[in-house]
Amino acid sequence: MALLSLQGATKKFGGLTAVDDVTFDVDSGSIISLIGPNGAGKSTVFNLITGIYAPTAGTIVLDGRSIGGLKPHVVASLGISRTFQNIRLFAHMTVLDNVLVGRHSRMRATPFDCAFRTPFARGEERSATESSLALLDWIGLTRYAHEWARNLPYGMQRRLEIARALASEPKLLLLDEPAAGTNPAEKSGLMKLVQAIRDRGVTVLLIEHDMKLVMGLSDYVHVLDYGAVIAHGKPEVVRHDPRVIEAYLGKGA
Repeated sequence: MALLSLQGATKKFGGLTAVDDVTFDVDSGSIISLIGPNGAGKSTVFNLITGIYAPTAGTIVLDGRSIGGLKPHVVASLGISRTFQNIRLFAHMTVLDNVLVGRHSRMRATPFDCAFRTPFARGEERSATESSLALLDWIGLTRYAHEWARNLPYGMQRRLEIARALASEPKLLLLDEPAAGTNPAEKSGLMKLVQAIRDRGVTVLLIEHDMKLVMGLSDYVHVLDYGAVIAHGKPEVVRHDPRVIEAYLGKGA
């Protein structure tokens, strides 16, 4: 069953069509990869899904509800979270506080509760801290909980961004090039982490250029080129598709 469905999703910036009539589904409980050469429109698709951009045409549906054009905080509250190609942590906040930021969308204390430190607000803060610490323990960052985020090694910062995204308890997690800049050992750990996230019941849609990681993780792959879907299918089918080979290597390949 499709958790997320894009039908004819299109985004134009003036005379430039960045995403052109993109249609695909993301089935619940799956790991789906969105691949393509640089500039193919992959991150723009993510920005459409998460509400950073409103689609020029087409529909985006999450769990039966249209989300195209909704504000990012509304999309997050409905169950979508993401990471970014370039890490966007709060560098001068602790690791724990970064995760608590991700938890904020699930907290219900009013400004009155917070200003007057009501029992409800205090209880919710305790609960949020406990759940954030548990998440850091699960992802392997407990020892860094009270370190500034900027002091973490690069690979750990990647994991922290994933932890912050998971703190909002998403149905669908979007990972934008999570392996970028990581070494082989970190990539191996990332593959295990993504599989563990899926095992927790979170559907994963990822953008990635590392084909070994894509082929080893994905249940299904969609390929973009010049903003349009040129191929889709199981990893072993996509890797041998002539249109995909041409998009990456040119006609001479």
